[in-house]
Amino acid sequence: MSIDAQDHDDAETLDDQDEESKNRIQAWAADWIRNPQKAYAVLGVFMGGVLLTTTLFPLYWLFAVAMAPPGQTNIPLIPTEIDLYAFVDIFQQVPFARFMFNSLFYATTVTVVVILVASLAGYAFGRLDFRGKLPLLFSLLVLSWFPPATLFLPLFRAFNQQVKMLGLFMLPAEVYGTPGAVIAPLSAFTMPLAVFILMTFYAQIPDGLEDAARVEGSTRIGALFRVIMPLSAPGVATAGILTFITVYTEFFFSFLMTGDAASEWAPIVNGVLAFQSRYTVRYDLQAAASLVAIVPVAILVVLAQDKIVSGLTQGALKE
Repeated sequence: MSIDAQDHDDAETLDDQDEESKNRIQAWAADWIRNPQKAYAVLGVFMGGVLLTTTLFPLYWLFAVAMAPPGQTNIPLIPTEIDLYAFVDIFQQVPFARFMFNSLFYATTVTVVVILVASLAGYAFGRLDFRGKLPLLFSLLVLSWFPPATLFLPLFRAFNQQVKMLGLFMLPAEVYGTPGAVIAPLSAFTMPLAVFILMTFYAQIPDGLEDAARVEGSTRIGALFRVIMPLSAPGVATAGILTFITVYTEFFFSFLMTGDAASEWAPIVNGVLAFQSRYTVRYDLQAAASLVAIVPVAILVVLAQDKIVSGLTQGALKE
């Protein structure tokens, strides 16, 4: 057979394969048009796989790095051996438990303060009519637009140099290096979002339920905490979760307003960075510390999902 004839046969074979592929794609498209549920199922599986890959693979890679021996740079995709000693070593080399406690203390305290204050503000904005309501809401919205970094210098001076705040009063002692230097600004920065979330939920509660509580002798504050907040459990849980995660993962203010040591109220990120010296970096310990640091947030999210669902069903039944 000549070369030209062989090329002609190969070209016909490729054309047949292309035609078969086109027919197959057209058959799939026609089947999906007739049965759109199949297309939705395939798209759902594809998107689910992409989401799981992008969210879970970084955690898996941290685990793979934690399993690698110290100093190894070529990390295999599948660990050659499972050695959990790195998760024990992070608590022996540095006081990592104290670093975690510091961040948990900041997150818990700020969340409690924000929920209490934002509940009062959300009740006032959502259920009361008073003069200046819209300007105050607009001012709160504008304040939430300011980047926190722009307020660091004035806050640093107020907490460290004891200057007069607004020219009127002075803090009784230096707050820098104490939990107050972190809790105060983070409470202010996370407050606007919580106020808007709770205001939206509180405004949806029927007035008759609050009126019934007040007829029974309850005050507005009592009706807020006994009737409105339980019925707004999904909103309260959402505001609390967002505040807790934001503060727990915050690094800028908690790093600049405290020292580097765990005893100086340094956050958990300092504990992760403690395994990096001037000449060496223990990537295995940093990866293990990062995984341990994620555990409180993961537990909170799992528990909060059940609380949000139960709050929705309880609110529907009480309605």
